[in-house]
Amino acid sequence: MSAERTISPAGKTRVCPHCKSVILDSANICPACRHHLRFGQTAERRTARRYSAFHVQGTFRQTVDLTTCEYAVVVSVRNNEGQEIKRQVIDVGAMAPDELRTFDLSVEVSVPKS
Repeated sequence: MSAERTISPAGKTRVCPHCKSVILDSANICPACRHHLRFGQTAERRTARRYSAFHVQGTFRQTVDLTTCEYAVVVSVRNNEGQEIKRQVIDVGAMAPDELRTFDLSVEVSVPKS
């Protein structure tokens, strides 16, 4: 009996053993905590072609009324019919006057080897 895992169907998920984020089963590296999940021949066989389909970076500075303000970072994913599939609050916080925050959003696409 072989101890190797079989290739899972596209879109199958699992939980990262390090940070407990839900990730794709095909991932060799967790996109959240960046820990390596597979090593050696198993990782090489499962390496997918990857590319960045979308990336945007934005910065904002708290300047309103020179008082502390609060913010919430929300990501929403919609299908081709405009229906919301997932909505998640990524972070919340407060900013003192003249503080700065920079946010990066990227979508990585992978085609798992079969």
